[in-house]
Amino acid sequence: MMTLQERIQAFVNLGKTLENLSEEEFETLSRRVENNNNWFTQEQTRSALEGLQVFLQEKALADWLGKYDLVSIESPRKIGVLMAGNVPAVGFHDFMTVLLSGHEFHGKLSSNDEVLMKWLAEELVAAEPRFADYIYFESMLKGMDAYIATGSDNSARYFEYYFGKYPNIIRKNRSSVAVFTGEEGEKDYLALGHDIFQYYGLGCRNISKVFLPNEEQLQDFLKAIQPFESVINHHKYRNNYDYNKSIYLVNQQPHLDNGFLLLTKGEGLVSPISVLYYEIYEDQQELESKLSSYTDKIQCVVSKEGQLKNSLPFGDAQCPGLEDYADNVDTMAFLIDLK
Repeated sequence: MMTLQERIQAFVNLGKTLENLSEEEFETLSRRVENNNNWFTQEQTRSALEGLQVFLQEKALADWLGKYDLVSIESPRKIGVLMAGNVPAVGFHDFMTVLLSGHEFHGKLSSNDEVLMKWLAEELVAAEPRFADYIYFESMLKGMDAYIATGSDNSARYFEYYFGKYPNIIRKNRSSVAVFTGEEGEKDYLALGHDIFQYYGLGCRNISKVFLPNEEQLQDFLKAIQPFESVINHHKYRNNYDYNKSIYLVNQQPHLDNGFLLLTKGEGLVSPISVLYYEIYEDQQELESKLSSYTDKIQCVVSKEGQLKNSLPFGDAQCPGLEDYADNVDTMAFLIDLK
């Protein structure tokens, strides 16, 4: 059995592998990733791996794990993890948390994110061969002791039917929102652009809606984010943009358009790819009431310099910390309680 420190060191060594990856090695890997899923371009894979390097720092891991009573587990449980595949390596945090807790990881990968996750697992085993006995990729997750499943609201009902009698974490649809106060400038809009367009808007931490006091600043916002216009060159993003634009035109639905992003008023939170919803609020009290009503649907909120309570600064939505658990459910605490 590995000690906690040995498990931590293996992940630290994995971080060093990512840091020292040559450009040739990265290009070979990223081509394989993109061939498997066209949404995962070289740029998006690079962003994902850079994010993992932040996770895999010895101090960051020690600070995170130091808050838990992680004793040796004599009889590791089999943890079935049904993984999402909307952004590159999106399931890595679950993978890492299960293994650092001392349990066995049994993962059913999304076909959209098979290549990168399997490569990361192989590199971890290369760093610490004893992990080979703790990592299993399965076609079906039967006979597990506990389950972690990530999917849509519809698939959550399926998960609850099959996994409900076991200890479980079942995650549903989440999205993220931005709040304007009217004091934003070009620098703020540019930072928000990263939160909107990174991973082409496919992640739960991508901003899909903005709350603002009036519509006047939307024109300035659309002009300021012009540096992100290259997203339209991705054929799948372009197809979504063309489709949504045609629907709005045919239905005569009011909208704003800067050539690569469509803005339309809507009460929903989850906007289609290439679309950003917006909603007007009258005052701070109404804003807080609206956000409170969406607590179970919002992953994170961003605002200018993080001035809004419990919000992140513009540009930080895609920079979660190790304690920023999906759906705000503490996965490590759940796993520790299984022993």
